[in-house]
Amino acid sequence: MRIAHVAPLYESVPPKLYGGTERIVFYITEALVELGHDVTLFASGDSETSARLMPGRDQAIRLDPRPKKSEIAAHLAMLADVRERAQQFDVIHFHLSHFLHFPFFEEIVGRTVTTPHGRLDYVDLAPAYKRFPRFPMISISHSQKRGLPDANWLATIHHGLPLDAYLPTYEPRAEEPYLAFLGRLSRDKRPDRAIEIARRTGLKLKLAAKIGDDDRAYFRDNIEALIDGDRIDYVGEITEDEKAAFLGNAAGMLFPIDWPEPFGLVAIEAMACGTPVIAWNSGALPEIVDNGVTGFVVDSVDDAVASMPALLALDRRQVRAVFETRFSATRMARDYLAAYMRLTGIPEAKVS
Repeated sequence: MRIAHVAPLYESVPPKLYGGTERIVFYITEALVELGHDVTLFASGDSETSARLMPGRDQAIRLDPRPKKSEIAAHLAMLADVRERAQQFDVIHFHLSHFLHFPFFEEIVGRTVTTPHGRLDYVDLAPAYKRFPRFPMISISHSQKRGLPDANWLATIHHGLPLDAYLPTYEPRAEEPYLAFLGRLSRDKRPDRAIEIARRTGLKLKLAAKIGDDDRAYFRDNIEALIDGDRIDYVGEITEDEKAAFLGNAAGMLFPIDWPEPFGLVAIEAMACGTPVIAWNSGALPEIVDNGVTGFVVDSVDDAVASMPALLALDRRQVRAVFETRFSATRMARDYLAAYMRLTGIPEAKVS
């Protein structure tokens, strides 16, 4: 099958640092190439892929040092390029937010599919989608769909990772057990909850996180004073190469979010390392964490503290086994291929 994937231009594919959407686009395209399909990736020019790369701009926007950039112009130029080449593909799979591509592709809507990677409860999204109701959509969780219940949902497909992306650590090598927090130091991610859990359980906490421009005031006013460099340690934004050791050596990972998380990629990254997760009962996390097996889904800091002894006693081999069954990149790619088949009517034998 001839498949195009259209990635956002904010980060490279895969991202050099933080960037969940672009990382998943990388895993999907690599798995599809491995399965023998003809895959083209529209992304920033500094991306690395086994697919055919069509650069949307010379480098990803976030790490581009040039001071004057236009995110909208860059994406519009890339979309014009995709449209010019549209006849080369059986399916064009968009990973862009907020339906920017819809007006470009109304004439071939039946050969497109859109996976939104963010929350869908913005007040302007439903009215915008009503103007383009035929566009097929694939959600990344059942929870995500609640923000746009009347969309033309083709499937729900949970994320997956290559089985060798994170090798499990069944006996963490840290001198002292620690809890991990990985992501962004933002109000929605609630690092303050993670700090409180660590202090109340007596465990060390390591925070590996990006501080975005929009999060600097929150970090300065609410988090910075709580970091002592000892029991509560901020290690900065880590690279992909550093992530496996950071998660694998942790006794547990904290995911204390306060927003309708569409998926929660870091939760399955931790599971891939054999590390169990304490996650808040919010968004997609109840779909991702098998309660009492790969971690615990909790409603409060009190619940998290009470769950800690049981979390630390979970079988890390079982955590990894569940990850391999539920969250492999190959499973994810095959699920997308099945959706493409339903969309296009191409026989199953030609997409397997």
